[in-house]
Amino acid sequence: MITWLNQLVDLVEDDLTEDLRVDRLAARLGTTEYHLRRMFSALAGMPLSEYVRRRRMTAAAADLVAGSDDLLTLAVRYGYGSAEAFGRAFQAVHGTSPGQARRDGGPFRTQPCLRFRLTVEGAAPMDVRLVTRPAFHLAGHATRVPLVHQGVNPAIAQHVSSLAPQEHQRLKALGDTEPHGLLAVSADLDPDRREGSELTYLHGVAVADAGTAPDDLDVLPVEAGAWAVFRASGPYPDALQTLWAATATEWFPSNHWRLRPGPEIVAVVDRADDFSTATVELWLPVEPS
Repeated sequence: MITWLNQLVDLVEDDLTEDLRVDRLAARLGTTEYHLRRMFSALAGMPLSEYVRRRRMTAAAADLVAGSDDLLTLAVRYGYGSAEAFGRAFQAVHGTSPGQARRDGGPFRTQPCLRFRLTVEGAAPMDVRLVTRPAFHLAGHATRVPLVHQGVNPAIAQHVSSLAPQEHQRLKALGDTEPHGLLAVSADLDPDRREGSELTYLHGVAVADAGTAPDDLDVLPVEAGAWAVFRASGPYPDALQTLWAATATEWFPSNHWRLRPGPEIVAVVDRADDFSTATVELWLPVEPS
């Protein structure tokens, strides 16, 4: 996977002025664009789209200072339809307008070319099991929330706390298949996992038959397939967020599995009364790579 990611970086550098065809590279490597984007985001600490934007604006800054091309020429060269759109992107990356940068020679916020290298990880074993599940459904209360990478997600916390205590009990009684218990479900995730991008969050349970779900609940269908189920214990939600990162840095690079499209499901196996600590299972949809 390290080789794949470095080839992806090389593809970006080959022509910063052309549209990036991640799907073609993924097909040539025998993987999927979905998996490649997810692993890049997890390991680089930024979405692929953001890295490409920063690299393009780094090259554009050099062209701006060194050449005499007008802003529209630069805009078209780097994939923008107008000088105004190019100026907004330039300002967002460098913190200064193209005109000021050309006049003053900077300052610029340069994005170095990334290079992925192998480091020794995995001294502590990961608690994981692989299961194959038939199609099932997720029933509960869904809402749209922004993606938050670290700490408590306020929108999710507000959504869950708005439910009456008896509603949680009703949901628990409704669940009749794995994953068991009350579930935190993230669906429709941005391929690059950009912080702040919207996703569908569902607080609910798994049911074998959608017909058993009352009409007042939202229902998400889940396709049949394999799942990697990771377990961790510790401070919540830190332990969960650390676990997700470890799947990208340790488990996927050393196992012949890759992510497939589908919801990510968190089952709380045990927790403190104040939810300060918890034992959780993270269910990720996977397929052989």
